[in-house]
Amino acid sequence: MLLTPTRLALGSVLIGLLVLALKFVAYQLTGSVALYSDALESIINVVASIAALIALRISARPADANHPYGHTKAEYFSAVLEGTLILLAAFAILREAVLGFMHPRAFDANSTGLLISGGASVLNGVWATLLLRFGQRWRSAALTADGRHLITDVVTSVGVLVGVGLAALTGWRVLDPLLAAVVAVNVLWSGWQLVRESVGGLMDAAPAPEVVAQIRDIIARTAVGALEAHDVRARHAGHATFIEFHLVVPGDMRVAEAHGICDRLEETLQAQIEGAVVTIHVEPEGQAKHTGVLVL
Repeated sequence: MLLTPTRLALGSVLIGLLVLALKFVAYQLTGSVALYSDALESIINVVASIAALIALRISARPADANHPYGHTKAEYFSAVLEGTLILLAAFAILREAVLGFMHPRAFDANSTGLLISGGASVLNGVWATLLLRFGQRWRSAALTADGRHLITDVVTSVGVLVGVGLAALTGWRVLDPLLAAVVAVNVLWSGWQLVRESVGGLMDAAPAPEVVAQIRDIIARTAVGALEAHDVRARHAGHATFIEFHLVVPGDMRVAEAHGICDRLEETLQAQIEGAVVTIHVEPEGQAKHTGVLVL
C-alpha cells in the first residue's frame, strides 16, 4: 500500500490512542503524579494528530478560484494549533505538580505500570522517527510538528520513569511532583518553539539561507543568454516553495528566445528545489539594477 501524508497522519491518530490508553493504565497502577502528567500530554498528542490529519486533507486540495495559490498553508494552522495545545497541556501538568507539592501522596512504583509506560514511550519513539523522516522528505509542516512533539514526549517520559524509580528507591515523595514540574517546563518550551516556527510559515518567512543560495546559484548557472536576475524572492507554504524574480535580457532578444530561457529556468528550479512554483518577469536590459544575480 502506497504511503501518503494523509495515511501517515491517520496512523498517528491510532498510535496516539494506543499510547494514551497504555499511559493511563500505567498511572492507574502506580498513582504517580508524574505518570499522570505524562498521560495528560498524550491526550494533546491525539488531538494534535487529528488536527494534522484534517490539515493534510485540506492542503492536498488543488488551487481553486478562491485559493489560486493552493491550500498548502493549512498545515501551518495545524502546527500552530498543536503548539497551543501543548502550552495548555503544560499548564495542566504544572497545576498537578503544584497540588502534588501541597498535598504529597504516596504512590506505588509498580513494575508492571513502569514497564507499560516504558513500552508506550518506545512505540512513540519509533513512530516519531518515522514522522520526522517522511515529514522532512515531503516538506510537511504538520507531520514534522507532530514528530517533534512526540520526540519531546519520549524525552520527558524517559525522565519521568527514571525519576519515579528514584523516588521509590529513596522514599522522597517530593521527587514525583518535582518531575511533573520539569515535564511541564520542557513541554512549555517545546510548544513555544513550535508556535514560533509555524507563525513564521504563515507570515511567508523565507526558506533557509542555504536554499536561497541554491536558488540564486541555479539562476546564475542556468539563465545563459540573459544578463541578470534581480528582486529574487522565495517563500515556503507547506510543501511548496514559491520563487519569483525579474529576468533582464538584451533589448533586441526575441520573445521566443527569452521564453526559452524562462522555460529552462523553471525546469531546473523545479527539478532541484522540491515543490518549486516559479514566476518570472522578463525585462529589457534598460531595467537592469546591477544588484541581483549576474548570469555566468
